[in-house]
Amino acid sequence: MAEKAQYEILWEKICERLEKLVSQLTYSTFFRGRLEATDVINRKIVIRADTENVADIVMRNADKFKQAVISADVGLSDFIIFVEGSETYSLNELPDAMEEVSIATDKRFTFDSYVVGASNKFVFAAAKSVAQAPGENFNPLYIYGGTGLGKTHLLQAIANELAEKRPSLKVLYTTSEKFLNEYVDSMYAKKGDGREADARFRSRYRNVDVLLIDDIQFWAGKYGVQEAFFHTFNELFSQNKQIVITSDCPAKDLTTLEERLRTRFEGGLIADIQPPDVETKIAILKRKALEKKYIIPDEVLSFLVRNSDNNVRTLEGRLNTVIFASKLHEEPITLELAATALQEAINVSEPEEVTPEAILRATCAHFSVTRQDLLSKNKKQELVRARQICAYLMCDMLSLPLVNIGQEMGGMHYSTIIYARDKVSELMRVNDKVLKDVNDIRSIVLKE
Repeated sequence: MAEKAQYEILWEKICERLEKLVSQLTYSTFFRGRLEATDVINRKIVIRADTENVADIVMRNADKFKQAVISADVGLSDFIIFVEGSETYSLNELPDAMEEVSIATDKRFTFDSYVVGASNKFVFAAAKSVAQAPGENFNPLYIYGGTGLGKTHLLQAIANELAEKRPSLKVLYTTSEKFLNEYVDSMYAKKGDGREADARFRSRYRNVDVLLIDDIQFWAGKYGVQEAFFHTFNELFSQNKQIVITSDCPAKDLTTLEERLRTRFEGGLIADIQPPDVETKIAILKRKALEKKYIIPDEVLSFLVRNSDNNVRTLEGRLNTVIFASKLHEEPITLELAATALQEAINVSEPEEVTPEAILRATCAHFSVTRQDLLSKNKKQELVRARQICAYLMCDMLSLPLVNIGQEMGGMHYSTIIYARDKVSELMRVNDKVLKDVNDIRSIVLKE
């Protein structure tokens, strides 16, 4: 008998809850045997219905379905329904759903869940001040710092705080990629003598009270989108509307951005996030462990931060590895278990630098695929997953810009790298097989 996929196991737990929330007649007639889980996307379980009529009944019971997903306590937050061959419930809707998630805020990213230390207390106070009085304090607010230091967390914390405390305000959180794509779409429509897309683009970004844009450095050298943002910026600023921007470097270092944009950024408050000190790293790991309902001994936390880089995602990856080893071997988390799980000794010298080539070789070996197939555009599910895990590990184990990682991955666009990184990170929370694949490949790399 074939081993069940993780999403099938999650679906079984959800169905146990669902059966108690709807009538027995409805469940046995329309749901049992007529719905099938096919994937997990951004903490949503993807369900295939056998007919549009069944999908219609699912949507009429959407609140109960969502309640079942959440109450099953399997790490998921919602569901997506589709019917093969249907225009109403089409698979073509799934990329839109994923795109929407890419700009929706993660409700876990709040000011309360942000660990404050000496390295970030200034920028935290600035973000909190903006959330309390948007348009009045520090406009624009420009936040910069290295990868994995919490820029996106703070940006989304502002959005979540305003949604809770000031729901009447129109707040838009987006990414530089999303802004760029919508700008390109609007320009294409104008060339076709259509003005609707251009009007939608202008209206979407200029009729807001707070505009939050992540990773603005990706506009470097793209002067058309810079021009569009310049006019958007001026329109919002003239109306005292709040603008918050993040980047991986100071505004003055964005030499390929137009001077007039850089001076606009420098006219507000520029706040940087410094790498966390040891105490802050330990506090972050304690918070992450408690979120996963684990209490980790202090000596293990100290070990996890030893010789680690400053990327919070890397820290969380090390924590996930140890937790997985504890579950796998059914042993309590100890210093010895952590050392074994991370393939490290407590006092060994720092390992040699990991290279992109080492990660590519290890991924190919683990999945028994050729380098050519791994870096191709082949859409076979097993190759897509291997490709995503390889991209995730490059983000996690290397201190390279996303654009460079894309080049190492055969010319992938940086936005695809971001999606792969976030997709695998999310799957690792709910799918033990993906977590094991990631840890096994990491072990191969570290042994080389």
